[in-house]
Amino acid sequence: MIRLKNYALGEWIEGKGKGTSLYNAVSGEEVAVASSDGLDFKAMLEYGRKSGGPTLRAMTFHQRARILKALAQYLTVRKEEAYAVSAWTGATRGDSWIDIDGGIGTLFAYASRGRREFPDETYYVDGGPEALSKGGTFIGRHICVPMEGVAVQINAFNFPVWGMLEKLATSFLAGVPSIVKPATVTSFLTENVAKMMVESGLLPAATFQLICGSAGDLLEHLGMQDSVAFTGSASTGLMLKGGKAVLENSVRFNQEADSLNFSMLGPDAAPGTEEFDLFVKEVAREMTVKAGQKCTAIRRTFVHESMVHDVTAALKKRLAGVKVGNPLIDGVRMGPLAGKGQVREVEKSVEKLRSGTELVFGGPGTLDVIGADAEKGAFYPTMLLYNGQPFTSTQAHDVEAFGPVNTIMPYASVDEAIELAKLGKGSLVGSLFTAKDDIARTVALGTAAYHGRLMLVNRHSAKESTGHGSPMPHLVHGGPGRAGGGEEMGGVRGVLHYMQRTAIQGSPQTVAAVTREWSKGASEVRDRIHPFRKFFEELVIGETHITHRRTVTESDVVSFAGISGDFFYAHMDDIAARESLFEKRVAHGYFVLSAAAGLFVDPAPGPVLANYGLEGLRFVKPVYIGDTIQARLTCKQKTAKEDREGQIPQGVVHWDVEVTNQHAEPVAVYTILTLVKRSAASTIPSSASQVEEALKSEAPDALRPAEVMEKTQPGDAPARVS
Repeated sequence: MIRLKNYALGEWIEGKGKGTSLYNAVSGEEVAVASSDGLDFKAMLEYGRKSGGPTLRAMTFHQRARILKALAQYLTVRKEEAYAVSAWTGATRGDSWIDIDGGIGTLFAYASRGRREFPDETYYVDGGPEALSKGGTFIGRHICVPMEGVAVQINAFNFPVWGMLEKLATSFLAGVPSIVKPATVTSFLTENVAKMMVESGLLPAATFQLICGSAGDLLEHLGMQDSVAFTGSASTGLMLKGGKAVLENSVRFNQEADSLNFSMLGPDAAPGTEEFDLFVKEVAREMTVKAGQKCTAIRRTFVHESMVHDVTAALKKRLAGVKVGNPLIDGVRMGPLAGKGQVREVEKSVEKLRSGTELVFGGPGTLDVIGADAEKGAFYPTMLLYNGQPFTSTQAHDVEAFGPVNTIMPYASVDEAIELAKLGKGSLVGSLFTAKDDIARTVALGTAAYHGRLMLVNRHSAKESTGHGSPMPHLVHGGPGRAGGGEEMGGVRGVLHYMQRTAIQGSPQTVAAVTREWSKGASEVRDRIHPFRKFFEELVIGETHITHRRTVTESDVVSFAGISGDFFYAHMDDIAARESLFEKRVAHGYFVLSAAAGLFVDPAPGPVLANYGLEGLRFVKPVYIGDTIQARLTCKQKTAKEDREGQIPQGVVHWDVEVTNQHAEPVAVYTILTLVKRSAASTIPSSASQVEEALKSEAPDALRPAEVMEKTQPGDAPARVS
C-alpha cells in the first residue's frame, strides 16, 4: 500500500502510525494511506520564516514571476500523470481539466501579471503621491512589502490541484513561503503534483512545504506575520478562525466557504429564446460537473412562476441524458463523489431539504452506473427538487447538499427574485440569463452586496463565457456572509493579501529614495547629454530635461485641424469659442501633446527604440493661440525587460511629463513610456532557460528542452478554471 509523504524541512517524510486510509472513489479500493504523525509543525513554520522568507523577499516580483511561469511550463509537460491519478477521485477528463489545467493556468496568469503589473522591485508602490502640505515639501505614499511569516493554505477536497496552485501563485508572487494542507481524502493527487513541483528544482528551498494528513497543532504556533487561507465548510472555517493564536496575534485569515449560489432565468427569457436554452444547459452542467462538488455550483434556481413547468421539463430531459459511472469510460459525463463520507453528508443534507421540497427528478433508485459498482463506489444520483413556497419554506436557503442536487423556486417579479437571492445569506456567485440589459442592471445592483461575483449572460456573451462555476485569476473569488467574507485572486488584489500596506511620509526626495520612483518636488538631475541619447543603464531616477519653448500660432491650430480632422468649434469658430467656457479659441489638446513631443524628442537614431505608451493624461489648463509652451521630462521609473531570443535587450522607462505655459502654469501632465536599449547583454534569465536547466537533470525518459518549448506555448494555458 502506498503511504503518502509529507514535504517538510526540505525532505520527503513518511508519516508515522496507522494513518488514514484513502480510497478510489470509483472502485472503493484502498489506494493510499496518509499520515502527518511525527512532523514538527513548529519547526516547519520556523523553517519557512527563517529560510524561505528571506530568499523570496530578496527576489523581485519579476524574478518570482519567471519562476511561476517556468513551473507552469514544467507541470504542463507532466500533467498526464496527474490526470491518471485524478481519475481515482471520481473526476472525468473534463473535471480533471478544470482542476489540473485550471491550476496550471492560474500559475501562467500570475506569472504574466507579475511582470506586467508589478515593478521589478521587492515591494509594490500602491497609488500616487498624496499632498500633505501646502508647499509640497511633505508628501505621503503607500508601499506594500511581503509579510515576514508563512502562508498556511488549507484546501478543500474537491480541487486538490487548483486549490493548491491558485493560493501558491499569489503568495509566492508576493514573496511569502507556503505550507500547503490539502484535504486528506484526495491528498494523493495533491502529493502527486507536489512531487513534480519539488523535482523541478524551480522552487527555492523552504518556500514550499506539504502536509498530507492532519494539521495537528500547526495553527497554535502562528505569529502576527503569518497568514491562513482556508477553503472549505463554514463550520470548519469558524472553528479555525477562532483559534487562540489566530485571535491573539491577529493572524490574517482569509476564508472562502461553500455557499448557496443561485442562477436566475430572466422573466423575458421565455421557452424558445436562446437565453432559455443557455440557462437550462448551464444549470444542468453545474449540477453534474465534478458531480456537483464545487463551492460555486448552482444550488438554487430561480424561475418566473409562468415558466416553472417548462424549465422543469427541460432540465429533466437534459439530466436524463447524463451518463453516470466510471470516468475512464467514453461517454460518462459524471463520476462519483470524492468518497463515501461525502455520500453520507449529502444524504443528510438532502433529508433536511426534502422536508420543504418535492422531488421532481432523480433520487434514490434512479442510479444507473456504467462500468462500476454503485455500492462499492461513492456514486450519488442527480436530484432536482422544487420548492413552491420559497419565502416560507426556507430549507433551500439554509441547507447545502454538496453534490448533484438543485432546487427550483418560482418568483413573481424581479424584485421578488432579488429578495430570494439574498436569502442565501451571502454567496460566492450568482448568475442571470436575460436579453434585457435593464433587468441585468436591476439584478446586479440588487444582489451585489450579497455575492462575490455575478455572471450576466445573454446570447452575445454565451459563446465565450467562462461559465457560472468558473472563478478566474483576473477576478476576485470569495463572498460575504455564508461564503466566508474572504477574497482570493482578483489579479493584483490577490497578491496584496499577503503583503503589508504601509504609509510613508516625508519630503518628496526622501520618499523617492524609499520607493525608487520620482515624484514632483524630489531632486532632479541635469546633464548636458540629452536623456534620449542614453542607454537604459545610464539613466538615473530624477534625470530631468527642460526643453526649449514654442509659441502656439493660429497656423498651428489650423494645420492640426486639417491633419487630424478635428474641427471642433472651440478650435476653429471664433464666435462660438467666445460664447464658450474658454472665451476664445484654444489649441487642440492633442496638438499640445504632439508639440511637447517635438520639444523633448531627440530625432537622431539612438538607444530609444519606441514609444511604449502613455498614462494618466490630464489637460489641466487651456492653451490659447499666442501662448508659449515648454516641457519638462523627468525619469520617473525604470523596469528591465526579460531577455527573449532574437530581441534587443531593453527596458521600459517611465517619464514624468509636465507641459507649462508662459506663466509657468501646468497645461498638461502625463507619463510616457519608452522602450530603451540596454547597453550590455542581459543577465535576466528567460522562463524557457529555467525549464531547460531543470529538465536536463531529469530521468532519461523526461522530455528534452526542445520538446518542452514545443508543448508549452502560451496558448496551452486554459481559458477557464473552477
